[in-house]
Amino acid sequence: MPESYFRDKFRNAMIAMTFRDVILSLGRAEVEPEDVRVHTRVTKGREMKIPFVSSPMDTVTESEMAIALARHGGLGVLHRNCTVEEQCEMAKRVKKAEALIIRDVVTVTPSTTIAEALGLMQKHEISGLPVVDRDRLVGILTGRDVRFADPSLKVDNLMTRKVITAREGITIEEAKELLHTYRIEKLPIIDVDGRLSGLITIKDMILRGRFPDATRDDEGGLLCAAAISPFDLHRARELDRYVDILVIDVAHFHNVKVFEASKRLMKEVNAEVVVGNIGTFKAAEEAITKLENPAAFRVGIGSGSICSTTMVTRAGAPTLFATCEVADAVRQYRAGIPIIADGGIRGPGDIAVALAAGASTVMIGNLFARCKEAPGTLLTIGGRHYKQYRGMGSPSARAKRYALDRYSTPAKGLPEGVEGWVPYKGEVASVLQELLAGLQAAMGYAGAATISDLWEKSMFLMISQYGEAEASPHDILLPSETERA
Repeated sequence: MPESYFRDKFRNAMIAMTFRDVILSLGRAEVEPEDVRVHTRVTKGREMKIPFVSSPMDTVTESEMAIALARHGGLGVLHRNCTVEEQCEMAKRVKKAEALIIRDVVTVTPSTTIAEALGLMQKHEISGLPVVDRDRLVGILTGRDVRFADPSLKVDNLMTRKVITAREGITIEEAKELLHTYRIEKLPIIDVDGRLSGLITIKDMILRGRFPDATRDDEGGLLCAAAISPFDLHRARELDRYVDILVIDVAHFHNVKVFEASKRLMKEVNAEVVVGNIGTFKAAEEAITKLENPAAFRVGIGSGSICSTTMVTRAGAPTLFATCEVADAVRQYRAGIPIIADGGIRGPGDIAVALAAGASTVMIGNLFARCKEAPGTLLTIGGRHYKQYRGMGSPSARAKRYALDRYSTPAKGLPEGVEGWVPYKGEVASVLQELLAGLQAAMGYAGAATISDLWEKSMFLMISQYGEAEASPHDILLPSETERA
């Protein structure tokens, strides 16, 4: 060991740049901001119209958020701080929201009571139920049939027996024609033996027209992702029946046990698997060379607004630094693996910087936790509305215990997250619109017409804390400051 071994640790220390340390250099603009295109890949096999992914946190992403984001061209990752059954139910709700053909159809039998049928309609928020006897379609029960009916009656007494049906392979246009011709709202799909195999509804048809930019799966349903532990193969297998993307959800993926568990898991599922979180060139290099076909990298450790890992442990990989590290490894190995920059995003400028550093998408928690679709509790404080937001390493999240293994075993006795309240912002659609407009403007300033343009053309400028203060509104009394005073 050289005499200067420990002193060299300072001399050779890399600078871990954060979003606060840089700005984008100006470039020659060739398109107007509204013409900037931000379509991207979230995984090797899946594209999106906007580069926004919601974080798998229990105050950010459940089915309502995942549905809303997918409809607007993004992606939601369902959290795993719940039972396997609860997470699968969330995934099924996403898939049913706009599927051309609903496969997991809720049905009743002729002997089911009207009270039981009404309970199923209310639970699943549906207005009709196919009636099956030994898997064969024998009728259909709609909301009109059961309105004001005696709850003790059997379905057999009220169901419609003559049902208009279709066969597998029916096109959207053919389904629309049948629904219109017979003035029906539900079209059961049956096989040659009369067995029910799916259901098309007019509600889903209408929704498809309202959201033409939605992120969809191969059958036209909304794309769905879910978080998993690499050590919970049972959960992964169950979710694999419903979701398109599985997101390995650990704080530090570059760990021997995590690596080996992930190797085994990736061989057992059909869904694309996102690897993370990682934060260094070496971690990416090992994942590229030793894992079989990772679909994407989730990058950044310790940058989230509710994450206290770096503060508590003095270890981490800020998202901007981590993105550059991993992007260089992906490029050097020509791996073509998309990068999801996770943590520290405060606004569209940070998104633009993350993309310029090599990311394909960004993962957002804080900004989406403020939205109506987020599952956090809504609270009024001093006449203003706030929503609950907590880190998955916070004491209350850890109390549920389902996501404890996101953090390493030694850290289980140590909270690595905080909890609190964030200002309520309304529907996620308005937040997405603000982020998209700001991102397009930032890319326009940088002279980039697409995200791939941004990778190649953009440059960073270092900015001091004084420069950042100067770049912000200053020497003026703002209304928000007078309110605080």
